[in-house]
Order: sequence, then structure tokens, then C-alpha cells
Amino acid sequence: MKWTSFLAALISCSALHAADVRQTLLSATAADSQTRVSVSPPNIVIILADDLGYGDVRCYNDQSKVSTPNIDRLASEGMRFIDAHSAATVCTPSRYSLMTGQMAFRVPNGGTVFTGAGGPSLIAPGRLTLPAMLKAQGYATAAVGKWHVGLTFRDQAGEAIHKGGLEDTKRIDFSRRIEGGPLDHGFDRFFGTACCPGTDWLYAFIDGDHIPVPPAGPIDKSLLPKHPYANDCRGGIIAPDFPIEEVDLVFLNKSREFMEQHQRTSPDKPFFLYHATHAVHLPSFAAPEFKNKTQSGPHGDFIHELDHIVGELVSIVEKLGIADNTIILFSSDNGPETTSVVHMRADHGHDGARPWRGVKRDSWEGGHRVPLIVRWPGKVKPGTTSSQLTSLTDVMATVAAIIGAELPHDAAEDSFDMLPAWIGEDKAPIRPYLLEQAFAGQRTLSIRRGHWKYLDHTGSGGNNYAKGELQPYALPDTAPNAPGQLYDLENDPGETANLYLKRPKIAAELKALLDKSKAEGRSTPTPP
Repeated sequence: MKWTSFLAALISCSALHAADVRQTLLSATAADSQTRVSVSPPNIVIILADDLGYGDVRCYNDQSKVSTPNIDRLASEGMRFIDAHSAATVCTPSRYSLMTGQMAFRVPNGGTVFTGAGGPSLIAPGRLTLPAMLKAQGYATAAVGKWHVGLTFRDQAGEAIHKGGLEDTKRIDFSRRIEGGPLDHGFDRFFGTACCPGTDWLYAFIDGDHIPVPPAGPIDKSLLPKHPYANDCRGGIIAPDFPIEEVDLVFLNKSREFMEQHQRTSPDKPFFLYHATHAVHLPSFAAPEFKNKTQSGPHGDFIHELDHIVGELVSIVEKLGIADNTIILFSSDNGPETTSVVHMRADHGHDGARPWRGVKRDSWEGGHRVPLIVRWPGKVKPGTTSSQLTSLTDVMATVAAIIGAELPHDAAEDSFDMLPAWIGEDKAPIRPYLLEQAFAGQRTLSIRRGHWKYLDHTGSGGNNYAKGELQPYALPDTAPNAPGQLYDLENDPGETANLYLKRPKIAAELKALLDKSKAEGRSTPTPP
């Protein structure tokens, strides 16, 4: 059978089985409401960490030097995916793909990482998003934390500012509405920041579509901690109510307020909360109560704070009495940052990328293989592990299957329904292949099919290993004349041997499949 015919058959079988699983789940839920708790749509809480590596979490890395008891507990009460991936190796495109189910390289500026007043939003007007889909199904929707998908600020003359530098950030007219933010893409409420809370030209909280307390002057970096993990803090402008070392605690309180208020006023209505943390993106500024709480320095303390936040969010859900009908999904937007990995390895024997090669920005596994944990009492079996190949793009199609929403043909083009895997009814691989984009977007794409991984470029796709702090971690190039890279992850999970020239047929097949997906604008089957 030709590969294309096999692929079509596999997709068809997977789709039919997924439909059977959804019907079985719904029937079982309706027939046994005593054990399944409720037939009402589940609440959904997505906790997205920032730059948290696969090896930063104890239940993924038994050699981690930082304990993560709350994240580990979440895994023990749900399912831990061990072959899960962010859709990109950096913040902005990864978050776009989570919100839309579409790879960001398919849209204009889809490889951009915004700062300051950078924008506009990568999400086009009219594009169906995860929150918009849920809102249409009767959900209350809220986003708290880091947005980082692009916004439109305007100056006093009403002109749009789409540049991220300091001088352009100073031009913002803070009396004007912010366009293209969460409220314009399906969220009822938003409290957070435009870009990275701890390293930006704009240090101010957005409440809805305005900044109620604008920056009053430049940040005084002399008052901030001094250590190897603190140097990413840009010299931007800061609002007087912006506690840069306690931003995550502010976010936590806002998410608590949303859930508590929702249960007081609309207990019969399901909600979707997207909580995007600052932790553990550099600079590693743990709040005062978390400093020196680990033996692994400032970044270890920051990971400890993140774990506390996860525990608190879970605790709020439990105290409100809604845990049995609430899905909690925890993951990260990409792999760990270069500086944190280099210093944590040298100073504390902790490897946030373990056991993978590469870090944030890289096409190698360490840049995008991330923790992914799902807890859903009564549906997801506790203490289970899934080896299904999955991406954060898959969240949208999976949620659509759970709530019974039909995705239009021009939405979630790279999103596969993982519900069969969630509930332990998967009988075969759900994804025929996985696309990934590194730091340079279209120019640094890769594709994974089974245990074969093809990188359509040379080098890491993001970082420079020829000099600087990453030079000691450079590996010999086993195929220096090859235009791409091919790795057998089953026999070489460390991606040490480039087989591009030794297995040209497989390299050509994967290159053709990647090009086909690019040309068709999707990796899911084309709807009728």
C-alpha cells in the first residue's frame, strides 16, 4: 500500500474510533450519573507554565533537584503524557497554536516573538479560537496572566503602534482601548500582561482591554535581585502597582476571584479558565516567601513557586466542590531557557531539558517536548501514562469532542482529537504525524512520523552552539554536507546521529509530507 493510501486509511479509522469513544463516553455518563458525577459540560482549567522543561518536573525526571509535589500529585490523579509537544519552541507562536489549533507558521508573522507594543494580534478577525468555541457552547471564559499573542496599542493621534521597542512603547496612549486582545478572541474577562511579565518594555497590568494604572517611569533595576538568572529584565517603563517579583501571586489571586465569583453567581454554568504564568520564564524572580526555599538557587525557588501555584489552583477547585466535574490540564509553552539550563546544570546538577538534546528555540526535542498532564475525575484514569504523540494544538479538537462542538473546515487545521487517549480507549496512534516550528518559523520546520524525525534545516533551528554558553553542549555533526537532519528517536533519542544521507528514502518521504502539509494548509484531513 502506498504511504498516502495508508495515511488516509489510518486517519479514517482513527476518526471513526474517536466518534465511537465519544458516544460510549456520553452513554456511560448518562447511564451512570452516580459514578460519573454529572452529565453537565465540565469546567476546564488550563495552566500554562512558561519555559518549563520536561526535566524540571520530578514526575518526568527522577533526577530533578527541585521537588514538584503538587504537579506530581496532579499526575498521580490523572494522565501523564510522555510524548507531548508545544507547537513551537518559543512563546508567541506556541500560544497562538494553543488558542487556535493551527500552526503559527501558516499565518503572517507566525514566527514573531512580541515585546512592548508589538503586534497586531496573530489571531485574525473571525478566526475560531478555543475560548470562542467554548463561549458559543455556553461557557464563561476568562484568561489570567501572560497573553503574548500580539495586541494593537495606539498613540495620541490614533495611529496603531506595532513595534516593540522602548521608544514606541512610550508612545502608547493609555486612555485608548487595546485592540486584538483576549476580549476580542472569545474571552469574557482578562487580567494580565501584553508580553513577558518579567522582561518587557511594558510593565503594567491589562484589565479587560485597558491599562487602568499606566507606567509612571522607568523600572529601577538596582532594586531587583542580582544573580545569573536575573539578567533578562529589560529596562522598560513600569506602573506603580506592578510588583515584578510577585506577579504570579497577583495572577493567582485573580484566578481565585474569578472561580469563586463564578460559583457564587453562576454555579450552573460551566467555565473555562486559562491561567498563563510568568514562572518560570527568566528573570527568575520568586516572590519573597519562596526565596531560599530550595537548595537549587533562584531558579529552583521559582520552580518551587510555580508548583505552589498549581497546587493552589487545584485546591481552589476542590474547595469549591467542583473538582469532579472539572478538567485540569497542565503544560508548558516550550522547553527551558538557555541560561537557566546552563547555570542549573553547572551550579546545582539539575537539567531542565533531561533527557533530551536542545533547549528553548531549538528543533531538537528539548526545545519542544514538554510536560502535559490531564486530570478529569471519573473519565481520565488516575496514575496513567500515555505515549501518544500529541501537541498543544490538539487541545482544541479534544475539547470540541468533549463538549460536542463541531469544528468548521477553516478552524483547528492542525488539531487532532485526543479524547480516546485521555480516557484510555486509544487502540492505535491518533496522529499520523506531528509538525513543529523552531525559532525562525517557516525556515526551521520539522516533522515527526512514528520514531522518525526530519528537520528541514541544518543546525539547531534557534540557538548558536558555535560560541557562548552553549558551546560546551555542541555535538559533532555526523552529516555536515546534508541539507537537513533525520533522526531515529527509537534508537537514538538523544538525536546524536544524523541519518539524512544514510536513509535518503525516509528523509525524502518526510520532506514530501511536510511540503504537502504546508501546501494544503493543514495536517488534519480535509473535511468534505
